[in-house]
Amino acid sequence: MCTIVLLRRPGHDWPLICAANRDEMVDRPTQAPARHWPDRPEVTAGRDQLAGGTWLGINDWGVIAGVLNRPGSLGSDPILRSRGELPLDALDHAEASVAAGALSAIDPNSYRSFNMVIADAQGAFWLSSPGDGTAVRAQAIPEGLSMITAHDLNDDASPRIAHYKPLFEAAPPPDPQTGDWAAWQALMGDRREGVGGEEKGSMTILTPAGFATVSSSLLALPGRERPGIKPRWLFAPGPPNTVPYAPVKF
Repeated sequence: MCTIVLLRRPGHDWPLICAANRDEMVDRPTQAPARHWPDRPEVTAGRDQLAGGTWLGINDWGVIAGVLNRPGSLGSDPILRSRGELPLDALDHAEASVAAGALSAIDPNSYRSFNMVIADAQGAFWLSSPGDGTAVRAQAIPEGLSMITAHDLNDDASPRIAHYKPLFEAAPPPDPQTGDWAAWQALMGDRREGVGGEEKGSMTILTPAGFATVSSSLLALPGRERPGIKPRWLFAPGPPNTVPYAPVKF
């Protein structure tokens, strides 16, 4: 169960702050974010070496796209397309709203169930496909702080959201201009047990079965009225409680 945290601040110099932990089997091979796709030179993203897709990426127009599993859908299905294709398809678009519209029109029977986040400096969208054949649902993400896991957006049925959303709301927001991400770094690497003492309630996890938090990202998008300022992306290629973040080169 991955996690994405979004802070939307329209009108701010940094209107979108995003943090994401990837939870996956530790032996699944991946590559750190880079320009891995010659046919998509404008995309910077991590690469899943098994299926060739990504879990999180950004394009040169300032669109961010990430995909998460829904409950009970860990792993691939050989007769279905990989969900890692979805962020790449979203990143073919120059605006988050257009990408969300395009992705909401896909055939939901072609993929296992998923959640998606597509965002830019102007807007952010949650896409949900429950895996029952119903159409993909797209919903605008409100201003302020939101969290998504395998459950619905800001759903307290998720022990992780119930435990951590108030902590993120109370924490000092990151300052990408000065590089101060300390409060969010600490929360993303937190191993505190969540609601009910369940492992899945912790932000960073490690299970005996080898399912764990395998990487973490911190991203910030500048306002489009600041054309000389590039996005910020810090990436930890392991659990963020033990592996340091380093800048991603665009």
